[in-house]
Amino acid sequence: KGSARAGQGLSQANQRRELESPGAAPMAAHHDAHMDEGDDDDLAPVKILIDELRNEDSVLRLKAIRRLTTIATALGPERTREELIPYLNEIAGEMEDEDEVLLALSEELAHIIDHVGGHDRAHCILIPLETLSSMEEASVRDKAVASIGLLTKVLPKQHLQEYVSPLLRRMCTGDFNTTRIASAPIFAFIYNQLPSPAQQELRGLFSQLCRDNAPMVRKAACGGLGQLASKMDVDLVQAELIPLFVKLAQDDQDSVRILAVDNCVALGKVLAPAQVNSQVLPVVRGLWQDKSWRVRFMVADKFTDLCDAVGPHVSETEMIPALVRLLKDPEAEVRTAAAFKVAAGCEPVQPQLALQQVLPSVRDLVMDSSQHVRAALASVIMNLCPVFGKDITIEHLLPLFLQLLKDEYHEVRLNIISKLEHVNKVIGIHRLSQSLLPAIIDLAEDKQWRVRLAIIEHIPLLASQLGIEFFEQRLGELCMSWLADSVYSIRAAATENLRKLAEVFGSEWAKHHIVPAVLELTQNSNYLYRMASIFAIRELSMSVTADCLQLMLPALIKAAKDQVPNCRFNAAKALQVMAAHMDPAIVKAQIKPCLESLQMDADPDVKYFATLALHKC
Repeated sequence: KGSARAGQGLSQANQRRELESPGAAPMAAHHDAHMDEGDDDDLAPVKILIDELRNEDSVLRLKAIRRLTTIATALGPERTREELIPYLNEIAGEMEDEDEVLLALSEELAHIIDHVGGHDRAHCILIPLETLSSMEEASVRDKAVASIGLLTKVLPKQHLQEYVSPLLRRMCTGDFNTTRIASAPIFAFIYNQLPSPAQQELRGLFSQLCRDNAPMVRKAACGGLGQLASKMDVDLVQAELIPLFVKLAQDDQDSVRILAVDNCVALGKVLAPAQVNSQVLPVVRGLWQDKSWRVRFMVADKFTDLCDAVGPHVSETEMIPALVRLLKDPEAEVRTAAAFKVAAGCEPVQPQLALQQVLPSVRDLVMDSSQHVRAALASVIMNLCPVFGKDITIEHLLPLFLQLLKDEYHEVRLNIISKLEHVNKVIGIHRLSQSLLPAIIDLAEDKQWRVRLAIIEHIPLLASQLGIEFFEQRLGELCMSWLADSVYSIRAAATENLRKLAEVFGSEWAKHHIVPAVLELTQNSNYLYRMASIFAIRELSMSVTADCLQLMLPALIKAAKDQVPNCRFNAAKALQVMAAHMDPAIVKAQIKPCLESLQMDADPDVKYFATLALHKC
C-alpha cells in the first residue's frame, strides 16, 4: 500500500515536472549520460551524491543529504532545478523505510532556496516536499509540512495561487489518509495571501477535512482550525468555522476532542467577548465534563489559558466551579494537572470566592492518595499566600504547609521547602520561624539528600532575617554539622553556605563562630571531612578579613602536607584563592614556599595545581 502510494505520488510529481519544464530530463533516468559528458570536475559532487544515496550504509546516505547545499552550489541553479530536485523526489519515493534520511531531506530542502534560483524559482522544491508529506512516519510528514510553511513565506503571492494552492487541493482530495492529514496545517500558511475566490475554495476543502471519515484526518483538521481562524475574517469564522468547531468538539473520538481545547483558547483570542460567551463557553463546559479523562486532563492543563479566553467575569462564575470539579476528578492524572493550576486559577478572582470554593478541595488534596497529586499541590500552594493575604494564610494555609512538610514522599517536602520565600513575604520571618522553622529543622536530617540541600539553600535568607542571636540558638550547630555529611553535594553546599553567613553576619562573627569549627575539622581522621574543611577555608577566604585569613593559613599549609593527594592539591587551589586576599609579604614568605614544595610532589595532579597556583600568585 505504501509503495503504491509513493509510486503514484512520484508519477504525479514527474508529470507535473514535465509539464512545468518540458525540456528537462529526469536525472534518475539520465544521470549516467550526464556523467559521461566530460571530465568536468563540477560533476564530481553529483557522482558522490548518487553513490552515497544508493549506499547500503544509512550513515553515508544521511551525510549525503546533509550536504545538499554543497552539491547544489556545485551544480548551479539550473541543474539543481532540472536534475537534482527531480532526483531527490525519486529518492524520497524509494526510501519509505529510511525515516531518519527522509526527515533530514525534509529539513534540508528548505535550505536550498537560494541554490535553485531564489524566491522566484523556489516553487520547484514543492515537488519532493509533496512526496515527503505523504509518508507514513508522522515526524517526516510534519517536517515536510514545516518546510512547505517556510517556502510559503518567501514565494511570491502569484506562486502561492499557482503552485501551493493546487498542491493543497491535491493533498486534500488524495486517496490516502496521510496526504489529507498533512494538508491541514497548510491552510493557515496561505489563506490570507490568496484572493477571495481562492479563499472560498480553501474553506470548502477545510470543511471536507473536518467531516472526513478517518478520525486521524479529523484530528489533524481540528489541530489546524485555530491557526486558520486567526487568518480569517471574524464574520467568516463565526459563520463557517464555529459550526465545524462545535462538531469536532463533539466528535466520537477523544483524540479529536482533546484538540478542541486548544481551539477554545485560539477562538477566544479572535472572537468578541459576547461571541465567546455564546459560542465557545458552551463547548468549554462540555469539555470539562467530558467522559474521557484525557480530554478533562487537557482542560486542566490549559485551565489558565481558558480563563484568559473567556474573561475574568466568566472565570469567577464558570471556571472556578470547573476547577473544583477537576480537583475532585476520579483520575489522579487529572487531579495532578488541576493541582498545578490552583494558584494561577485563584489569582484573577476574589479571595473570598477562592477561600469558599477552592480551599476545601485543596485541603482534600493535601491528603490525596496519589503522591504525584500531593507533589503537584506542594509546588504551587505557597503561591496562594499573596492571593489570600496574611490573615487567611496564617489561619488556613499554614496548617496545610506543616502537613505537607511531614509528607512521606520526599518530593512533596522538597517542593514546600523550595518556595518558602512566598510565605516569608506575606506573613513575615518571625511568624515563619515560630510556625514552620521547627519542622524545617527536623528536615535538616532528612534521609533524602536533596531535601537537606534545599534546606541549606534557604539558610542564608533565614539567617539574614532572624538575626544573630536566633541563628546561634537554633541553626548554628546545624550549619556546621553539614560539613560532615555523607553526601559530597551537601558538604560542598555547606561550605558555600558558610561563606554567605560570613557575608551576612560579618567577618568578626565568622572569626569566633565558624573558623574554630572549620579548623577543628582539619584534624579529622576521615580525609573526606578534611577536604570539606579545605573547601570551607577556600570559600571563607573570599569573605573574611586579613586577621581571619592569618588564623586559617597555618591549617592550610599543614593540609598541603596531607598524606592524601586529593587534600594536597585542593590545599594548593585554596592557597591560590587566599593569596589574592592577603598581604604580598605573607604570600612571599609563607604561601609561595609551600606551593614550590608542592611542585616537587610525586603526584602529577598536585604538581599541576601547585604550578597553576604559583602562576596566579
